[in-house]
Amino acid sequence: MENNLPVNTREYQELAKKALPKMHYDYINGGAEDEHTLRDNIAAYGRIQLRPRVLVDVSNINMSTSLLGYDMPSPIIVAPTGSHKLANPEGEVATARAAASCNSIMVLSFSSSCRIEEVASSCNAIRFYQLYVFKKRDVSATLVRRAESHGFKAIVLTVDTPVLGRREADIRNKMVAPPNENLEGLMSFDDLDTTDGSKLEKYACDTLDPSLSWKDVEWLKSITSLPILLKGIVTAEDARKAVEAGAAGVIVSNHGARQLDYAPATISALEEVVKAVAGAVPVLVDGGIRRGTDVIKALALGAQAVMVGRPVLFGLAARGEAGAKHVIEMLNRELELAMALCGCRSVGEITRDRVRTEGDRIRALL
Repeated sequence: MENNLPVNTREYQELAKKALPKMHYDYINGGAEDEHTLRDNIAAYGRIQLRPRVLVDVSNINMSTSLLGYDMPSPIIVAPTGSHKLANPEGEVATARAAASCNSIMVLSFSSSCRIEEVASSCNAIRFYQLYVFKKRDVSATLVRRAESHGFKAIVLTVDTPVLGRREADIRNKMVAPPNENLEGLMSFDDLDTTDGSKLEKYACDTLDPSLSWKDVEWLKSITSLPILLKGIVTAEDARKAVEAGAAGVIVSNHGARQLDYAPATISALEEVVKAVAGAVPVLVDGGIRRGTDVIKALALGAQAVMVGRPVLFGLAARGEAGAKHVIEMLNRELELAMALCGCRSVGEITRDRVRTEGDRIRALL
């Protein structure tokens, strides 16, 4: 196996599919309803062309950038995804070590199958914590305090999940919500018996707060001094509101296409959000990134950094910590190569004129 390693993220996905029980692979890979947005998150990158510049001295490529004042060797961040123990028994601890060995920032999911404390003590790294606001606000407040006291540097508030999207594979498979050890002692889950649909849906229904609104961003700001990034914004209107609400950053995300089907592919929504934010705060994007060329496209359209979710989980499922690390390394190497071939020596040189979008092609005809 070791001398026959996957050469791209898609090959890791194939290995993960073989390695995992169907229920768990479907949970990681699936999207909402018809999975239109799930497919489009990836397909939309394919509709963007690169415009390489040649005869540029690319003997030194510098991929480094910074986010919220933290230096990063590349603009690739590990996105928050839940339940890593479904992929590998070491769970988020293995993912955290993989990210740390690449000096990549990892966003730990609220739905982590390892305790916040375990992940924090596993290795030294810059980490952010992803949060849902629960019906019981004190549960969320406790988790924020724990993340803060264990050295997490920012809170990523997911804002696109007042209720859970309809993930039909999970319903069909009667997917069981893996135990969330971070909630032990904070909530009871004994009454989660359900015959129709997924136990995941029942759990979400009992905990997520459909009344979540902008005033809750104010509340979160009042209980933590950490910067707050809002994850799940796909329109200019909400991007402007996020800046007004004092968000330290905006993450263009459709929750890996697991919430509202027919929401726009994130790369298609990115430029609208970037223009609305107008440089006030950094804009990040996740969803559908499978290649270094995808990263270049996102940066050209104004993203400060990108977040990668499923590919890292596929690496973890296929080869544990080494697989997760290899996925991050592969994407970094692909980005370095793509930058050289596009004539971009630094991320600052990945400008808007390096891509041609569908919109550009239509405008050129008018």
